[in-house]
Amino acid sequence: MSNEFNVLPSEAAERRLLACFASARWARQVAAGRPYADLLALLDSAERAWADLAPSDWDEALRGHPRIGELGGSSPAASESEQQGVRGANPDVLEQLAEGNRLYEARFGHVFLIAAAGKGPDEVLAALRRRMDNNPGTEGQVAAAEHRKIARMRLERMMSG
Repeated sequence: MSNEFNVLPSEAAERRLLACFASARWARQVAAGRPYADLLALLDSAERAWADLAPSDWDEALRGHPRIGELGGSSPAASESEQQGVRGANPDVLEQLAEGNRLYEARFGHVFLIAAAGKGPDEVLAALRRRMDNNPGTEGQVAAAEHRKIARMRLERMMSG
């Protein structure tokens, strides 16, 4: 793990963390735990911070995440690379993803989240359709787990760069 993160001013460290998971409370808590001996210590701190989040913190993080398949403009660079497999989908699949996103958001009140790195567009669309059958409580747990996977991958990439 690069020591650079450990010596950044608090505000700069929080900005980097927000690019991984868009909860200000989470970013503050993880940044406050520095210095970290290694990546594992950072990831352990991130896990503890997720356990402390209130529903409003999760909502904040969800609002900071783009819809799958609808990239460009203000989407974070990390999302662009993670969704590379979806980017090349045929227009029909992209339209189905857009419609699925709308239905998902209407049903669950937040964007559809999936750790899309390495997944193709058909696989993402199939997961979206399967998860539409979940009840809100179950889907909230699934979405939170996916969000943590995404943030964890981003943390690992940030620390290795």
